[in-house]
Amino acid sequence: MILQMETCTIPPNGQNLAIVWFRQDLRLHDNPALHAAAAAGPVLPVYILDDDNAGEWKMGGASRWWLHHSLSRLNEALHGQLLVLRGDCRSKLARLCERLPVRQVCWNRCYEPWHRRQDERVAKELGDAGIETCIADGSLLLPPWRSGRRDGSPYAVFKPFHDNLARLLSSGEALASEAPPRRLLVVEQPLAGNSQPLERIEALALKPRIPWDAGLEQHWTPGETAAHEQLAAFFDQRVDDYRLDRDSLGAEAVSKLSPYLHFGEISPRRIWLEASERPASDGTKAFLRQLAWREFSHHLLWHFPHMSDQDLRPTLANFPWRDDAASLRRWQQGTTGIPLVDAGMRELWRTGTMHNRARMVTASLLSKNLLIHWLAGARWFWDCLVDADLANNSFGWQWVAGCGADAAPYFRIFNPVLQSRKFDPQGNYLRRWLPELRGLPDRHVHAPWEASPGELRTAGVRLDENYPAPIIDLRASRERALAAWQALRRNRA
Repeated sequence: MILQMETCTIPPNGQNLAIVWFRQDLRLHDNPALHAAAAAGPVLPVYILDDDNAGEWKMGGASRWWLHHSLSRLNEALHGQLLVLRGDCRSKLARLCERLPVRQVCWNRCYEPWHRRQDERVAKELGDAGIETCIADGSLLLPPWRSGRRDGSPYAVFKPFHDNLARLLSSGEALASEAPPRRLLVVEQPLAGNSQPLERIEALALKPRIPWDAGLEQHWTPGETAAHEQLAAFFDQRVDDYRLDRDSLGAEAVSKLSPYLHFGEISPRRIWLEASERPASDGTKAFLRQLAWREFSHHLLWHFPHMSDQDLRPTLANFPWRDDAASLRRWQQGTTGIPLVDAGMRELWRTGTMHNRARMVTASLLSKNLLIHWLAGARWFWDCLVDADLANNSFGWQWVAGCGADAAPYFRIFNPVLQSRKFDPQGNYLRRWLPELRGLPDRHVHAPWEASPGELRTAGVRLDENYPAPIIDLRASRERALAAWQALRRNRA
């Protein structure tokens, strides 16, 4: 823990500065880059909004909302001394190093392809200018190149990856952490004129222009403090039942830590260590397994940077995807007439997240029943998820579509009605997000089209008026998808 924080002016007693360049590590504790910078003296904390290099994967609306509030919390933790800038990070860092007595620039590695290119260029240009650089690893349990096979090749199946990761972590070396600085000396705002950090955060214009984020505010509190509170509440109240309850759509059984992990408000190492210190239980093991899936997705993205927009496996090459803008829009809006799909999509829009079981079902309907390319769904999730993470998002969509590593076979097509009846038998999840169906009895809330006209009338449900009729026949569309898959296989033979 950081025991003492002080501020100072530039230059303090002739000392040179170390810049800590924050990105997806918006925390003070267990932050290797911050610890490295603080070890030698005064620190200048900097955040630069520069996502133009991300191309189509520029931060989506929900992520930008989260970032706004996370930067505000980080600035408070730094006693109002976070220097917030916008623009090309290379030129911004170079300018700071020219105008200030900067000795070193420290940052934690990110694994998206554009961040990898950015890291190489920044490190080279700073080195050429005589500035030391320190690139640390603070986003994963292990860097991707350390979690592969002994010959350096990547894993393509989760189980051997998980077994290897567990073996490496059990040694303790991978989780050994440097002691946090007992004293953090933070430089008072340089080059800022009369503007304050909060004003500069507002100037980033991260908050949405439409009022859909009210639901996000009701469900989330970004920031490092909230991340640790969320972890403590999960361990105290839900982790022991996690293995059995995590697929239950109506239960509050999951950790809800994914956005905090993506923005680095808590480290996976901290989570793993705290979980490992608890009494062993099936729930804790299942939870740590999910954390390992996160590692696996980043392992794959590192070794296969094209994973975000190209199939990892050529199983779906030349597949007859449909260009159907109307159906895509109905899927996005949660008006497909398939209750579990609609409930999941409305939960996503209002809260910035979706239960993982619903994610799989909604993705399956889009890519298999509707035959719309998985990238269209990945892009929509990217814009709407507060935990939008390139590795996790791409891996999840390719897994469902049947073209990723360790993917579900193409012939596995989730039936939304069966999934709903199994994981939400009383329809609590459906009724929460689809109030127009609340009057239906449990046996029909999962498939309103199966109810009689009298039952629909009693429940106040009017198909294609206050709730849509199904966008597609589930059985016929399943058979169509399987036929397309079989034809593709025959053409390859």
